[in-house]
Amino acid sequence: MKPGLQFRLNQQLTLTPQLQQAIRLLQLSQLELEAELRQIAEGNPLLEFAEDAESEAESETEAFDAPEFPLRDEAPAKASKEEDNATAPAEDLTPDWDDDRFQGEAGDYGGASSRGAGGDDDGLEPQNAAPESLQQHLEWQLNLSQFSPRDHAIAMAIIHALDEDGYLRDGVEAVASALPAELGASGEAIESVRQRVQRFDPTGIASLDLRDCLACQLSQFSSDTPHRALALRVVNDELELLARNDIARIARKLKAAEDEVAAAAALIRTLDPRPGAALDATPVEYVAPDVYARRENGRWKVSLNPDAQPRLGLNQHYCSLIARARGDDATWMKGQLQEARWLLKSLQSRAETLTKVAEAIVRRQSAFLDYGPEAMHPLVLREVAEEVGMHESTISRVTTRKYMHTPRGTFELKHFFSSGVATEDGGSASATAIQAMLRKLIGAEDARRPLSDQALAEELHRRGIQVARRTVAKYREALRIPSSSERVRAG
Repeated sequence: MKPGLQFRLNQQLTLTPQLQQAIRLLQLSQLELEAELRQIAEGNPLLEFAEDAESEAESETEAFDAPEFPLRDEAPAKASKEEDNATAPAEDLTPDWDDDRFQGEAGDYGGASSRGAGGDDDGLEPQNAAPESLQQHLEWQLNLSQFSPRDHAIAMAIIHALDEDGYLRDGVEAVASALPAELGASGEAIESVRQRVQRFDPTGIASLDLRDCLACQLSQFSSDTPHRALALRVVNDELELLARNDIARIARKLKAAEDEVAAAAALIRTLDPRPGAALDATPVEYVAPDVYARRENGRWKVSLNPDAQPRLGLNQHYCSLIARARGDDATWMKGQLQEARWLLKSLQSRAETLTKVAEAIVRRQSAFLDYGPEAMHPLVLREVAEEVGMHESTISRVTTRKYMHTPRGTFELKHFFSSGVATEDGGSASATAIQAMLRKLIGAEDARRPLSDQALAEELHRRGIQVARRTVAKYREALRIPSSSERVRAG
């Protein structure tokens, strides 16, 4: 075949850079949006944050309002008022630093440097110290303990082999394989060091399993502690029955009174099954709501959180320079101005979209706001997308990591979406409402005869909700509620 040219006409939808930017800003959380805008503003001089503009204006005002110091030639005028000191020495001609003109609210000007050097008011914001990790806390105690060089190396290997809960899950063998061969550390030596590390704070660290952890903590109690000996027997021999709270069976097997076993179980519950979790160095992430839902005049109203909205605007000083710029500078500044305007328009569109979606959610879930989780209605992304006239993908982006503050708490917008289960009257109940009902039923059950999954399903059937036993089990596990055999309590 001979090569040839062909003309073809077709249409194709493409995303413009401005639209791509708007979509990217829409899916960012509040903290991510702040960081993104800070980065963009650093590369575009025509953009500025309101707080930055205010700080610059305040600094300029302070510069103009600064007190003017008298010249040395003007000083003799003050000295001439004292006729008895007409021939004052040169050092007496200096300005009077005790004059009220040179004192502000925080004292004289000389005091500013002294406070910055060693005073409390140094002008710096207090910074929280980095959280101490579990390994750092244990290493500090290790360095204060009397260990031989070999045992110190073994203890360091044990400390760095612990998981986030403080357990030595891989066992002594893993520690032995991590140590150098020339150290000559035997299994007995490693176990001896591990037992010493277990007595560090928090007690029970470096345990091999839960039984070892609880037994170590109990051994630290005084020998005359009530029910300590029985608690050790329960931990060592009947921990599985204790997990099911089968006090009666434990009493029969250990040949002890049920009230004594119950008291021993209460002592065991005071122990910490995860000693390392208390020193988790993971920083706490605080959530600030993006929107507020308030009830005003009998109706629910939605408003944006003004503190969560970026206060970004145009730098008027640089905008005024565009008319005087020439050549490449004018072209570059006009391009930066156009990008800045597109960004501000994208932020406005983001705020409007967030408001529309939040209002649609509140209209659909007003019963939840009025009566609680049991009144939550089934809701999917498609329903909100049809109501606000947007695509489901847009609704998914705007509800991800966006939070709403309500009288019942602060929730992620995705919390208000849940699947539905059919009811006898032809309606549907949301999964959130069913979970709330299960929690309520289990909370009111008889401790001696807890409700099984089948009994819970039958109770929901009597309330008109058609749900299978396996669905009840799935919802119960999602709520982290143990099974009926594990919830049994001794009366």
